[in-house]
Amino acid sequence: MPLGVGEKAPLFTLPASTGPDIFLQDLAGKTVVLYFYPRDNTPGCTTGACGFRDTYGVLKSLEVEVLGVSADSLGAHRRFTETYHLPFPLLSDIDKAVATAYGAWGEKRVRGRTIVGMNRMTFLIDATRTIEHIWPTVKAMGHAAEVLAAVQARTRMP
Repeated sequence: MPLGVGEKAPLFTLPASTGPDIFLQDLAGKTVVLYFYPRDNTPGCTTGACGFRDTYGVLKSLEVEVLGVSADSLGAHRRFTETYHLPFPLLSDIDKAVATAYGAWGEKRVRGRTIVGMNRMTFLIDATRTIEHIWPTVKAMGHAAEVLAAVQARTRMP
């Protein structure tokens, strides 16, 4: 059953491109943008990551943590991070357990064929670990700006 808005985000621990493992429970009290993407150094994934890189300063000023997740190795993540100067951690979900828990791993259509792989999805998780917003199908171009707009809108709410 897919996750829904208002549900608790599943806890996880994953190795990070920035060094120590990331534990979602350690981010309690912070807002988290958790985005899943298919593969490092591919055109769409590069566009998406660079979008989050370009909005990162504003997101950070709003006390939002950004985490990217794919099934790539830490080595691939480090190269991707260095090449595109990504200021946030990329998490390595080699066994796809976290992607499966969030519904990001599964069937998808690619060039008219159905395959199993990582779906491009994003979750906005609030400070209490509650899922506040889900983008179940993401177009990489402009997505980070869309997420930033959602974060900014919630900060203007009474």
